[in-house]
Order: sequence, then C-alpha cells, then structure tokens
Amino acid sequence: MSSRERRKKMTAHSAGKTIGFIGIGVMGKSMAAHLMKAGYEVLVYNRTKQKAEELLAQGAVWKDRVAELAAEADVIITMVGYPKDVEEVYLGQAGIVAHAKPGSYLIDMTTSKPSLAQKIYEEAKKRSLHSLDAPVSGGDVGAREARLTIMVGGDTETFEAMEPTFKLMGTNVILQGGPGAGQHTKMSNQIAIASNMIGVCEAIAYAKKAGLDPVTVLKSIEAGAAGSWSLSNLAPRMIAGNFAPGFYIKHIIKDMSIALEAAKEMGLATPGLELSLSLYQGLAAQGLEDNGTQALIKWYDKHFGENA
Repeated sequence: MSSRERRKKMTAHSAGKTIGFIGIGVMGKSMAAHLMKAGYEVLVYNRTKQKAEELLAQGAVWKDRVAELAAEADVIITMVGYPKDVEEVYLGQAGIVAHAKPGSYLIDMTTSKPSLAQKIYEEAKKRSLHSLDAPVSGGDVGAREARLTIMVGGDTETFEAMEPTFKLMGTNVILQGGPGAGQHTKMSNQIAIASNMIGVCEAIAYAKKAGLDPVTVLKSIEAGAAGSWSLSNLAPRMIAGNFAPGFYIKHIIKDMSIALEAAKEMGLATPGLELSLSLYQGLAAQGLEDNGTQALIKWYDKHFGENA
C-alpha cells in the first residue's frame, strides 16, 4: 500500500470520530499531533494548559475538565505521570469511567501497574466501555517520528478496532494478551533498559579513561553485538552533555519501582534492576529528577571522571 493510500485509509477510519487526549507532555504532544494530522478531531486536557498551546494553535479543542472531555469523545487516550494519576483520571468521581459514553474506547498509554490496568478494565466493562492498557517505548524521538513500540493488553476485538489508530503513533504494535498484559510487557522492557543503561554509561566511562574519543568508539560498538537503542540514541547525548529529558529520571524511577514490586510479588530476583534503581534514586536525591535518563552518566563522571 502506498503512503497516499495509507493516508486515505486512515482518514476514512477517523471520519466522524473524536479522540480525547489527556496528558500533553514530552511524548503526548507529538502523539496527539499525529492523530490530528490523520483527520481526527482531538479534544485535549492537561493540568497545565500552557503545554497544550501548540496543539490548540493547530486546531485541537481544549476541555477544562476530564469529565467534559470523556462525555464528548469516542476514544479517550491517556498519557499521564504516575499510577495514582491514572487511578484518579479513570476511577475518580469526576473521571473517565464515570462520564464516558457507553461504547467508548479507553486507552491508557501511561506506564502503570498491571493490577490497576486490570481494575480499570473491570470497571469499564460494567459501564459498557472498552478498555486497553497500551504503554509505549521509544522516547521523545519515537513519539515525534511516530515510531513508537506499543504494547497492548485487552480483548482482541477491542484491539483490532483500535489498531489503525495505534499505527498512527507507532510502527511496532502488538497485542500481548488480556488486561494488564501490556503493562507487564512494559515492565520487561524497563527491566532490560535498566541494566543496559548501566552498560552504556560504563562503556563511555571506560573509553574516556582509556584516552579514547568516545564518539569514535561509539561508531564501532553500536554497529556490533553491543548495539542497542540506548547506545545509539542516548550515548551521543551523554557524550555531548545534553541531559534534556526525552524521558525523565523521575519517571524511570517510577517505572522501575513498579517493575521491582511486581517482580517481588512473583518471587523473581532482579539484581540488575535493583542496582539501576538505586543509582537513579541517588541522582534524584541530588535534585536531578527532571533530567533525562541519560544523566546516569553523571554518576560515573562524579566517581570516575578526570577530576574524581
């Protein structure tokens, strides 16, 4: 299918449908923009209206309350911060489940607790609402370029109905199982990233100590067996001293804490996850929680840098 035919098909799918998007952050803004470009009418809500101004200038419609947005949208997508935010937005008295139209689709793309995803599914089902948990991976770059990996949990029919919408935001969209399966998959993703980020930092620290140019070293090792998304996308930022958040330290701490809790509930030991979490918590204690996750290199620079 040509790109023109694909756009035509997506526009037909979006005709007459309204999407409500809650959470216009680093990633949410780009994701909502892709939906608008595909022809959806997009309603937006964010705790800080200023963050939505760019989307509003492009034609998005602002809603002052979650309940108001939920009552008008056919599909409601959330991309908020923490499980407590997810619970309030969905299950609070002024939340989505209480005010959405029967038959609406609810898609939580926040990284949150699998048990909470299951709870939202059950409460939504009581009100004839269709719920999916669909956390993502790919960071700010993946969101901006519509190349996110989207890990979905929920009913097959609900997933199939929403798959064309997901594919406007991501290229790797997979139904992993029933309610909560998307969140469990994201925990596996974060566990893999946790230890990998330590490896990336240590590789750069070693190259510097050996008197090598880390930029040149990166050209060699990212093309071989050591290659990873973090090595290719975040190591250059580390080397350049660019710690702007594609993904916040405070959010990776949240994700790793959820993963550690779930792993312990299953009786699984995750020493790599525990070490990574402790290092990031140390950075947060220094006031660096709003840095990007690549700022983990600061721990190595402090302890093993030229002036250490």
